[in-house]
This record gives sequence, structure tokens and C-alpha cells, in this order.
Amino acid sequence: MVPTASLLMIVLNLVLGFVVPIGLAWWMVRKYRVKWSTILIGAATFFVFVLVLEALVHGVVLKGPHGAAIQGNLWYYALYGGLMAGLFEETGRFLAMKYLLKKEPSTALPGIAYGIGHGGAEMLFVFGMTMVSSLAMAVMVNAGQADTILGQASAEAQAQVSEQIDKLVASKPGDYLLGLWERASALILQLSLSVLVWLAVRKGGSWLWLFPAAILLHAGVDAGTVLLSKSAGMVALELLVFAEALAVAALAWLLVRRACR
Repeated sequence: MVPTASLLMIVLNLVLGFVVPIGLAWWMVRKYRVKWSTILIGAATFFVFVLVLEALVHGVVLKGPHGAAIQGNLWYYALYGGLMAGLFEETGRFLAMKYLLKKEPSTALPGIAYGIGHGGAEMLFVFGMTMVSSLAMAVMVNAGQADTILGQASAEAQAQVSEQIDKLVASKPGDYLLGLWERASALILQLSLSVLVWLAVRKGGSWLWLFPAAILLHAGVDAGTVLLSKSAGMVALELLVFAEALAVAALAWLLVRRACR
């Protein structure tokens, strides 16, 4: 049985996974008069560059001749995953901002609005939809239908599904609070990186260094998270990621102030 407290936390995370990005978008439009199109361009860019293009590359590389070597070495896997995330997401940001948002004013607001779309889509698709799946599985397990879930999975996926069921049964409410905290850190990071790339696009010249800097910052955070996940405790890891996200946010804030002088 999945504990009732854990089930309630899954429901809370599911609700917040949808309400937070949609609520932030609505608030930005109402309070700062940003365009819905800017937010939706950010969401569409995440979908195309991460869920489609990056996923296609992962499918080719990780199933290719070097895939086993990459996945079998923690350092290779961390560096590969971090660089792919940085390259695809920041390049997507740069192209969308340069060619699809060129009529937007040069203030920081369009960059923030884009970031809400990009980071909000990640929260909705990656976090919210995962919670939908977890809730459906938890309800079936508690209804005594675990064997049905396993029976519906392919032979190759049964071991993975069985592991997911075991994790749900052994889960604690705190596990889902950590997941929510991790999503908050990710959203702060996505907003901050969006502002950095926006400054690179709009200011150009000596500010262009912010584009490769955003790639490296994104890659560093993701790679570091993978590397430390095997040695650091989850609370310590989330503290570190949150601190990194706040540091990037502080950098973005300072650069916006400098750019607006």
C-alpha cells in the first residue's frame, strides 16, 4: 500500500505542478502587461528543443556504439547530460529570442515572461505529468491492482515498473517535499538563464558572452547534480542546487541593473 500521507503529497505536487506555472503566467500578463505570445513561445521552445530534438539526440547517442560507455561511467554521463541540456535549451532560448521576439521591448520583462513559459513548461510536462502518472499508479496499487499494472507492461519494462511500484510503496511525504523544492530551484534557474540569454540577444556586442556563459552554467548545475546524487544526501543536494539557482538569479539581477543604467 502507498501511505495515505504520500498519496496526499502526490496530489499536492500534481496541483502545484499545474497551478504554479499557469498562475505565474497569468500574474505576469495581468500585472506587467506582457504578451501571452511571449510566454507561449517560451513553452513551445522548451517542448521542441528538449522534448523533441534533445530526446532524439539522446535516442541516437545512448543507443549507439558509445551509449553503454557513456551510461556506464558516472563522469561521462554527467558531462554528456549537462552539456546536452545546456546546448539545446540555451540555443533554443537564443534562437527564439532573436527571431521570434525581436519586436519585443528591450526591457527585462520579455526575458522573464519567456522564462516563465520555458520553465513553466518544464514544470508542467516533467513534474506535473510525472505526478499524474504516480497518482494513477498509486491508486491502482492501493486498489490491489499492482499485478494488473505489471501485466500491462512489456517484458522489457516490467523491471522498471516493478521498481516504480516499490518506490511508491516505500515513499515518505518528505520525498515529495524535496521534489517540490527541486522544482522551485529549477524554475528560478530557468528564469535566470532566460534573462541572461535575453541580455545577450538584446545588448549584443560585449554582452554576447552571456550566451556561452548560460550554456556552461546550465551544464555545470545539471552535471554537478548527477555527480553528487551518488554521494551527497538528498537534503544536502537540494540545498546546493537551490544555492546555485539563487547565485545565477543574483547574477541576472545585477546584470539587468547594469544594463538599465
